[in-house]
Amino acid sequence: MVTGLLMALAVLLDRLLGEPRRAHPLMAFGRIADALEREMNRGERRQWRGLLAWLLMVAPLTLLAWALASLPQIGWLFSVLLLYLAIGLRSLGEHAQPVAQALRVGDLPQARHRVSYMVSRQTAELDATAVAAATTESVLENGSDAVFAALFWFAVLGAPGVVLYRLANTLDAMWGYRNDRFQRFGWAAARLDDLLNWLPARLVALTYALLGNTRQAWSCWRRQAPQWDSPNAGPVMAAGAGALNVRLGGAAIYHGELHERPLLGAGWPAVADDIDRALRLVRGGVWLWLVVALAFGAVWHA
Repeated sequence: MVTGLLMALAVLLDRLLGEPRRAHPLMAFGRIADALEREMNRGERRQWRGLLAWLLMVAPLTLLAWALASLPQIGWLFSVLLLYLAIGLRSLGEHAQPVAQALRVGDLPQARHRVSYMVSRQTAELDATAVAAATTESVLENGSDAVFAALFWFAVLGAPGVVLYRLANTLDAMWGYRNDRFQRFGWAAARLDDLLNWLPARLVALTYALLGNTRQAWSCWRRQAPQWDSPNAGPVMAAGAGALNVRLGGAAIYHGELHERPLLGAGWPAVADDIDRALRLVRGGVWLWLVVALAFGAVWHA
């Protein structure tokens, strides 16, 4: 029950405060990671250099989290703080809701501008349906990566687990590209993030299915997820789209190149209201996870 209470406190802190506006620890982490990559991503054996760089960035801070969480009397406070810094539930809404609002008043240029903060695809030529779909996809996927997976690893390994996961996920976002610069150096970051996200992503897909159109979500997950290039984003977005009765996926332009992505979900084309529905799905899933964690803890300690 203690773990569930700590998770609830961290979610409440995120609800009240949101992400730190300045001096978020991940900003400093990112600057150090950039400098290390420039130094080590050269010469031969770049795959091994990338793995060593990953270990240098992740292992010391994970051990520090373990030490802080183990402190007598105040260790629980550090655990709550570290989990709070790792989740971004309120931030997800703060990014997505302005897109929905702009779409509702017909301000497509503003909607395109706001969604560009959330996705890596080109947004300048997206129509209203494509903007709504891109935002809904981002809510579903980032809900899994930035919220649920952090809660999962905190539940499994406590503060060290959530720090390990958040840093690994950040390095994947920085190094895990399939291009000339990162194909070999970023291989370890990408594969380790896939590994850490494998089980949480499927629990998230199950959560989305339970809270929406369950039969359709399961059908979309089974049929469509294997076609997606990401082993974890596929189940999450296919199940989420099916649960919401909305169509997502399809062609998108990334860094000037057209990517023919499979279609996801079923039902109607995405509109502004689907962004809000996706946010409610994520928030509802978080509360479901907290209830389960509290109930499991109560039974475990009974």
